[in-house]
Amino acid sequence: MSVKKKDSDWSVSEIRAAVDAYLKMLALELSGQTFVKTAENLALRETALPTRTKGSVEFRMQNISTILMEMDREFIKGYKPARNVGSNVEQLIRAALTERGIQPGDPSAPTADEETLERRAAALQKQKIKEPPKGIKKPKRAASSRTAYVRDPEVRAWVRNEAEGHCDGCGEPAPFQKLGLPYLEVHHVKPLAEKGSDQVTNAVALCPNCHRSCHHSDKKNELTALLYKQVARLIPE
Repeated sequence: MSVKKKDSDWSVSEIRAAVDAYLKMLALELSGQTFVKTAENLALRETALPTRTKGSVEFRMQNISTILMEMDREFIKGYKPARNVGSNVEQLIRAALTERGIQPGDPSAPTADEETLERRAAALQKQKIKEPPKGIKKPKRAASSRTAYVRDPEVRAWVRNEAEGHCDGCGEPAPFQKLGLPYLEVHHVKPLAEKGSDQVTNAVALCPNCHRSCHHSDKKNELTALLYKQVARLIPE
């Protein structure tokens, strides 16, 4: 009877098998087809990964999600990116992805797509941008059936990191986590629709309640004035 191992000493062949299974599931998800994660996990443990536990395989899939996010690539929504990936495992996963034609994108590239912007900002937050990014002084409206503006993911990441997990409005901790990071929404103090910039001098990180209040409250003007008073980097435009 084989002894089940957890997360130590994954071989190159094991990593490759996990990456192949992951990419198969990702292709199904992107094409709108369904799959059962537990069944895929079991199939892997019955074939290429007979000495691995269910939890170990699950965690490895989350590691792959982390690397794909950092490479600015789509990842399986059901496998939340793991917060910690060992350097050796990261190198093996990246190598396996590269062998299969997965090349890094540019997580700092501006975009008008909210889901892409959020994914890129999360990847950049983990990199800890040291200097305030330049941002976009005059964001352009994107061609869309709804109003959308091209925004800089570096601005979103930097502003959130500066907040250190606390709302720039009420000062309370972020209400929950998303992609392993405190969830705060980036608010443009002068709205983009009013020709506000997408720069750190016009952006703050707010909890969802404060963000909605800044847009819809009867006291939104007072809240805006308070933000200018509390956040030193803000410059009225």
